Amino acid sequence: MKPFWLWPLCGLLAYLLGAIPIGLLVSRLKGVDIRRVGSGNIGATNVYRSVSKGLGVFTFAGDAVKGWLPVWLAMHVAPWEAPATAQALAAAGLLCGCLAIAGHNWPIYLGFKGGKGVSTSAGVLLGVAPLAMAVGLAVWVVLVALTRYVSVASIGAALGAAGGAWWLYRQDGLLLPAALTVLAALVVWRHRGNIQRLRNGTEHRFGRKPDSAAPAGPAPEVRT
Repeated sequence: MKPFWLWPLCGLLAYLLGAIPIGLLVSRLKGVDIRRVGSGNIGATNVYRSVSKGLGVFTFAGDAVKGWLPVWLAMHVAPWEAPATAQALAAAGLLCGCLAIAGHNWPIYLGFKGGKGVSTSAGVLLGVAPLAMAVGLAVWVVLVALTRYVSVASIGAALGAAGGAWWLYRQDGLLLPAALTVLAALVVWRHRGNIQRLRNGTEHRFGRKPDSAAPAGPAPEVRT
């Protein structure tokens, strides 16, 4: 039997990996504190708008890897008792993925003020439910093209992925669809500020630099 402490250690490592603020770190390579420009968010969209397109894409990819890697390690490397069933491995991967999302949303390195978890959630879905991730990605692309609002696309993608999970994976049990539904609800809740700005007509459209791109004083609460 494996030592009990290995189990929480895997979870802790997943959280700490998810908590790495990719957008903040890469922006500093350009001498920019991403929390003080644009929207103040450390995520890919603000990096794309306020620093550079290349670093914005890199931030998105890095945040996605933070979600995918703990899932892969939990399913393929972690010291579970053998033989582990496919359902048990998927549950372990999902748990570590959720902890990585928690790290991104509430990072210990930034005083537990983090992002919205969209990119990291996409990485988790790639590891545990790739077909649901494909549904969410398709919804995201369509909504960005139609509305030019990344926030609308991100909310729609989360809901689409959850709906896709119920359609594609419910025959394997309710754990995965239920978990993705909770994650979708979390994404919507983390976008409550964007929803209010959409109602007020002040939300930024994709492809247009925000009016507040100049330095904005003290760093605001970090969101992405």
